[in-house]
Amino acid sequence: MPRVKICGITNLEDALSAIALGADALGFVFYPPSPRFVTPEAAAQIVSKLPPFVEKVGLFVEEEAAFVNATCKAAKLTLAQIHWDAPDAFYAALDVPFLPVVRVTCKEDLARFSGRYRLVDAFVEGYGGAGKRIEKTWFEGAECEKMIVAGGLEATLLSHLRPFGFYGYDVSSGVEEHKGKKSYQKMADFMQEANA
Repeated sequence: MPRVKICGITNLEDALSAIALGADALGFVFYPPSPRFVTPEAAAQIVSKLPPFVEKVGLFVEEEAAFVNATCKAAKLTLAQIHWDAPDAFYAALDVPFLPVVRVTCKEDLARFSGRYRLVDAFVEGYGGAGKRIEKTWFEGAECEKMIVAGGLEATLLSHLRPFGFYGYDVSSGVEEHKGKKSYQKMADFMQEANA
């Protein structure tokens, strides 16, 4: 059964609804230009009220390792999602488990970080939440069992992605009422399809 992360959580109600519906992980965006941005303090308040066994993920863009470490510690996050082409020295300086993100422009990009768990998202000029999809045919013949796929996901698409055997799905805009506010029904529909 693929894992599901619901990203762009900005409030406790959405967080608890996502968990109640069966999400494995919640994502908190620490990128100020994003309409889903939260402060470390706001994330910490939400995280403090979550039940156990939930992965709590911080999404970071072009930050220093010290900031990522401090934010994850302050907000009690369990994983850092790194949304840019960071150098090896950056990863070596992290004190927290991390998930690299591959911003895919062509089929060959899917092989980056081969052999380890990674998130694959369609390349866009900005970062995240744009709803752009990776060309589905690029996954044909690729080793998908350690990929978490993101970008333009919604419940109706999952039946087409299921045969590839992805480790998980990362959804944000596809389960929103509007930017920063989740739709309970869309999350319910997504989780039902993900677990089908």
